[in-house]
Amino acid sequence: TILKRFITLAAGGIILEYVQGGELKTKSIDLLDLSPGTDVGALVEEIRKAEPLITASRKEQVIHLVLRLQEKLGQQEDHKFYLFKVLRAHILPLTNVAFNKSGSCFITGSYDRTCKIWDTASGEELRTLEGHRNVVYAIAFNNPYGDKIATGSFDKTCKLWSAETGKCYHTFRGHTAEIVCLSFNLQSTLIATGSMDTTAKLWDIQNGEEVVMLTGHSAEIIALSFNTTGDRIITGSFDHTVAVWDVGTGRKLHTLIGHRAEISSAQFNWDCSLIVTGSMDKTCMLWNAVTGTRVATLTGHDDEVLDVCFDYTGQRIATSSADGSARVYNAETKKCIAKMEGHGGEISKICFNPQGSRILTASSDKTARLWDPHTGQCIQILEGHTDEIFSCAFNYKGDIIITGSKDNTCRIWR
Repeated sequence: TILKRFITLAAGGIILEYVQGGELKTKSIDLLDLSPGTDVGALVEEIRKAEPLITASRKEQVIHLVLRLQEKLGQQEDHKFYLFKVLRAHILPLTNVAFNKSGSCFITGSYDRTCKIWDTASGEELRTLEGHRNVVYAIAFNNPYGDKIATGSFDKTCKLWSAETGKCYHTFRGHTAEIVCLSFNLQSTLIATGSMDTTAKLWDIQNGEEVVMLTGHSAEIIALSFNTTGDRIITGSFDHTVAVWDVGTGRKLHTLIGHRAEISSAQFNWDCSLIVTGSMDKTCMLWNAVTGTRVATLTGHDDEVLDVCFDYTGQRIATSSADGSARVYNAETKKCIAKMEGHGGEISKICFNPQGSRILTASSDKTARLWDPHTGQCIQILEGHTDEIFSCAFNYKGDIIITGSKDNTCRIWR
């Protein structure tokens, strides 16, 4: 067994990449309890005892990585964001925006049938990915690597591209209706696509073949999410259910039944133990990922829950709603710990920064807002878009934000 390299992930932890019997494998080590006061030397010694892959000679390297993570956690939280660039990204409306892991570049999808790659530092367009015959709706980088891009289209196909050259490696054909969601697994060996045809498909990145089809939903699949270890995937559907699948066999392991309306989003937490789901029934539900049983129903919103997410450690859940408010819940106690009120319209997107110290929301009131997740206080309003904002994202360091709006522009804030 040869340890190839380490990949660090936000507050979540470290991924070890290693070769065993000629096969590339990954293993994740969580650092959920890391705080600015942790004794890193002692922590790494503990990790080393439990993890034979980390030999004595690698100890210094791990200490260095953990210290860097710790430094990020402790970085000042008084960062004010300023508008850096307005990109008139596409002639037709944007559908989505996404960063690569470092935040050095990002992508935009559009009704103009293209995906564009942008340089974050200059705001320059690097290249245009052309070839789809209809709206490019779902887009993603294969983070943490960032060397590939997947695009899912209303033309029923998904394409895999080189982020460096813009070359199209594969066109994945087989869905019989629009592709509306997609995701890479963390290992970057598979792409999952979810479609209006009620199925999801897993595709092999190397050979471009369909690996497995996930059938069982009775309505459109609009959300999907791999767990970090890559052995499970969840799909959320308009049939009011979320299904948990075994990635290797395509077998359905659990159907999460309980919501009374369409699912809007679904996500695993970092250590793959919990699943959170948001629904048009105004609730958010928490599920045990192993048994498929419901752990809690998080109530409080007066209208549809449009987005849900875990922080990077999986200890908190944020929800955003058509009622114009957002909430933070403690995943362990299931109690609401903060309410974020102030938007003048529905909040379609919510996310934590990787450090867990800020929440970003995007709203139909044409603003994005930054909040303190501990108090629910609004820290900053990002104003300037002239139509609703439907997409927002932090880079990995948490010091750059991109917002995408129906005004056909994308804005970089830093």
